[in-house]
Amino acid sequence: MPEAAVKAVLWDIGNVVVRWNPRTLYDKFFKEPAEVDRFLSHVCNMEWHVAHDLGVTFADNRARLLPQFPEYADAIHAWETRWWEMFSGAIPETEAAIEALHAAGVPQYGVTNMSQETFAGTIAMSPAFKRFQDYVVSAHEGVIKPDPAFYALACERFGLAPSEVLFFDDSEWNVRAAEAFGFDVHHFTDPAAVRPALEARGLL
Repeated sequence: MPEAAVKAVLWDIGNVVVRWNPRTLYDKFFKEPAEVDRFLSHVCNMEWHVAHDLGVTFADNRARLLPQFPEYADAIHAWETRWWEMFSGAIPETEAAIEALHAAGVPQYGVTNMSQETFAGTIAMSPAFKRFQDYVVSAHEGVIKPDPAFYALACERFGLAPSEVLFFDDSEWNVRAAEAFGFDVHHFTDPAAVRPALEARGLL
């Protein structure tokens, strides 16, 4: 795909624009690292959490866990009541890139696997989110990355062909699926690599 074809940037949000990690909360909640590991692998794990991204409420999703793990009731409730303690701020390099793209007139959009209950609060975390023209949020649509239907919906919503898109995501699984769909992609692992990736495509 010719790099010159890229004319818009799609940004994942969690761990691309803002840092999110459940350990940031649960390292404070439990005294022992092994207990954090056990909780995040056997109780509130990512397989359980994905239901939030598909639109299930926090209350409904925890209802099935509480009878199974009554000893962790406070910690399970904290997934909602102390949700914002899982964040550790915006990523300055990404914020700077978003501002530079905005100044250059490059269209930008947010595409995220996220609960409808947390979306508004998340995009209030950085003024950079005001630069996005629109969003596709998984919980609003009932489909999540890396499902090709998610990427197709984004293209339809934003009026873009896949070849016109540069997509940033921290998940290699999501990135590879997007690449197979036809996006130009950048696997976000190092914030310092964001601007060079944009410059390489002539966007900055």
